[in-house]
Amino acid sequence: MRFTKMHGIGNDYIYVDCLHHPPPRSPAELSVQVSDRHFGIGGDGLILICPSERADVRMRMFNADGSESEMCGNGVRCVAKYAFDHGLTKNNPMRVETGRGVLTLHLDVKAGKVERVTVDMGEPILEADRIPTTLPGPRAVDYPLGKVSAAVAEMLLDASLTCVSLGNPHAVLYCESVSRVPLERVGPALETAPAFPRRINVHFVQVRSPEEVTMRTWERGSGITLACGTGACAVAVAGVLTGRTGRQLLAHLPGGDLHLRWDETDNHVYMTGPAVEVFSGEWPDG
Repeated sequence: MRFTKMHGIGNDYIYVDCLHHPPPRSPAELSVQVSDRHFGIGGDGLILICPSERADVRMRMFNADGSESEMCGNGVRCVAKYAFDHGLTKNNPMRVETGRGVLTLHLDVKAGKVERVTVDMGEPILEADRIPTTLPGPRAVDYPLGKVSAAVAEMLLDASLTCVSLGNPHAVLYCESVSRVPLERVGPALETAPAFPRRINVHFVQVRSPEEVTMRTWERGSGITLACGTGACAVAVAGVLTGRTGRQLLAHLPGGDLHLRWDETDNHVYMTGPAVEVFSGEWPDG
């Protein structure tokens, strides 16, 4: 099986071109194998670039544990770069079908190669039951953490969370220093809390100014990652909902920076960031 390793600010996946090659027999099992950073290729998961009847290409995304997710913001930028650079389509803007629906992506092309991509992520989902969470609605904004997980609240003392979906569910928590959060303990406890029937991505945010934040992420199914594009979008939305930040935001993630905007006119969230191809190779067990 031919593969390409790509990343968006360190959020790295193994990409397979299923337009020119047959899809893997079991994407879930393959994702676990190739994601292993010691015995596989190494990555946060597997992304298949597939034919689409509704868009230029379709993206299917599998986490490192084999579970399939609806959407990946950093991943969809890399899908667009691969599709353009490798001649699957030269449309710009490009349309990519995801579990979130069909997204429109504007490509920044230099010397024939895509360097940066702006993704129209659509409208955020704020209704608690649609995120989904069993927390009382209509929205879960600055909800007391102790009512979600007493054990986690004890570790973090006085904290609250805000829930947002960009096609996949996110919980956003604010703190004085993201570096001091025991993410390896808090992340999995919140990911699997009973309040989140489909599990949840967890983000801790340190506000630098109304236009700038630093964040760290625990992704459901993958653990601590260097970046999460949909999570950064959720952070932008949560900042407005809680009055902590404005509608334009620069987010610093461990792997790099994303520029975010929650547009007041169309209610869509726009994310801009790089996409990088690392290397290609052959995997023996396609």
